Amino acid sequence: MTSTAADGTLHLVTLPITTEQDIFALRRSGKAAAEALGAEGQDQIRLATALSELGRDLLGSSDLRVALSTEQGAQPVLRAALHWGDGPGPGVESLRAASRLVQVHHEDGNRTLLIEQQLTAGAQTAESVRRARDLLVERNGGNVLEDARAQTSDLIAALEESRAQREELRRLNEELEETNRGVVALYSELSEELEETNRGVVALYAELDEKSRQLREASEAKTRFWANVSHELRTPVNSVVGLARLLSDVGSDGLDEEQRRQVSLISASGATLLALVDELLDVAKAESGRLEPHMARVDLRAVLGQLRGTLKGYGAQGEVELSVATSGLPLVTDEVMLTRILRNLLSNALKFTEHGTVSLEVEAEDGPGGGHVVFTVTDTGIGIPEEEQQQIFEEFYQVRGPHQRGRSGTGLGLPYARRLTELLGGSLVLTSRPGSGTRVTVRLPAGQASGDAGAGRTTQRPALALLVSVDDDETYRSTVRPVLAQLAGQVVEVGEGGLAISAVRAERPDAVLLDLHMPDMDGYTVLAGLAGDPELSGTPVVVVTSAPAEALDQDRLAHARAVLDKSTLTLAQLVSAFGGDVNSSRTAGEDGGQ
Repeated sequence: MTSTAADGTLHLVTLPITTEQDIFALRRSGKAAAEALGAEGQDQIRLATALSELGRDLLGSSDLRVALSTEQGAQPVLRAALHWGDGPGPGVESLRAASRLVQVHHEDGNRTLLIEQQLTAGAQTAESVRRARDLLVERNGGNVLEDARAQTSDLIAALEESRAQREELRRLNEELEETNRGVVALYSELSEELEETNRGVVALYAELDEKSRQLREASEAKTRFWANVSHELRTPVNSVVGLARLLSDVGSDGLDEEQRRQVSLISASGATLLALVDELLDVAKAESGRLEPHMARVDLRAVLGQLRGTLKGYGAQGEVELSVATSGLPLVTDEVMLTRILRNLLSNALKFTEHGTVSLEVEAEDGPGGGHVVFTVTDTGIGIPEEEQQQIFEEFYQVRGPHQRGRSGTGLGLPYARRLTELLGGSLVLTSRPGSGTRVTVRLPAGQASGDAGAGRTTQRPALALLVSVDDDETYRSTVRPVLAQLAGQVVEVGEGGLAISAVRAERPDAVLLDLHMPDMDGYTVLAGLAGDPELSGTPVVVVTSAPAEALDQDRLAHARAVLDKSTLTLAQLVSAFGGDVNSSRTAGEDGGQ
């Protein structure tokens, strides 16, 4: 039986070593013990070889013996303890060779050397230990021939295993080379694809740059187009509107009721066309960043009253009630832009509301960012599908459907209103449900008024006794003639730019009203001639034009007192520009000014 020590060590056998045959027996016993205890084949041969090498090196030492034992535990160990008496002990080369095979423990001067072979956990059982001891007892009776045969068999097995390992290593190397070739090919393919992709990206960026340049050029061309045609387009429209207004004047004779109605239609259509042209121009200006608001105190009560009167009866005749609030809230903003925003929203609501109401509510709102004035336009019309509520803010987009029949429009109203609102520092929000109407909320900063200048100005009799008006457009001269009659006691009209300087020299007027675009000699040249004449340079000159401000050469207009827009020219603007006050037309007439 085996004996068990207190530390869990189980003694298997002790073998004396005195002859070469004992070395063969030691090798065979070590391999048999390792095999019985579940060690793998390679581990069996390693242990047997290490025992044989160290035993042969120690052969000749007195009292040489080897004790085989096994230690139980989480990691079981097969241990061989070599003991000797007198003798030099194992050599350095033998220890180095054995250490490459198994764990060897030895201290210089010590007469004991330990060899340990790790065993598989769980393989060490009472049965395996008993079988190992029985094998060791049985093998001890063998002879040299059997030991030699066992050693030869071990060597052959080791050689076979080594050859199998070499074959496996060769196969793995071939697979690795094949894999490397695949990786290299894949890397080359990916590199080519990456280079091709990079070339495509570079080409795409170049194409995008070219497209961006083309878009910029197209945008600039569009802006230039509107700037160039504005004079040609707006001047005749202004003339149509002005002449229609003159024909429909209450004091005009010779028109029956039907003719007055037709003239009224002409005036309304001309005003609509002029508003559309202004909106198109403003959209182009806003896109190019050249539309600038002119902030001033707004008489909100007057603006709302004007909207109420202008849009009265608009839309479904008698079927829709228009309600515009009356409010005197303080507001500093661009009055023209505000009027256009609200007019677009109200006319749009009236256009698509067949029954019910359209209302405009105004209220003040306080917030962390300062005070605001909130305008809310609500209607009971057809509403807008949710999926199209963002697209309607794109220029020229219109919601398609039977509701469009009989309702003209360009699709500019809402985009135009939002752009103007943003220019004024506000926001425009739309909510709508099909069949339940639409609500549009415009929130504008209330602003701070710099004073009451310009509000509620009253007019006095003009200081201009004589005014020279230079304009090549006979139609426009007829349109503006009633306004100029209120400005000056006498108006001398000049139809050619080339005659302007000589007329001013001959008449010596109090002021000159000068058109900028004329075929023979433009207003720039006339203005320069007046400024360069010492006798005429002190005459105040106000320039009128239909061209947008960004199209003007401001340096060449330095001598002008002011530059006014023909389409919106009013008596108050002329009075302010010339620095005088005028009476109403009735007062001027009574004083014999005409």
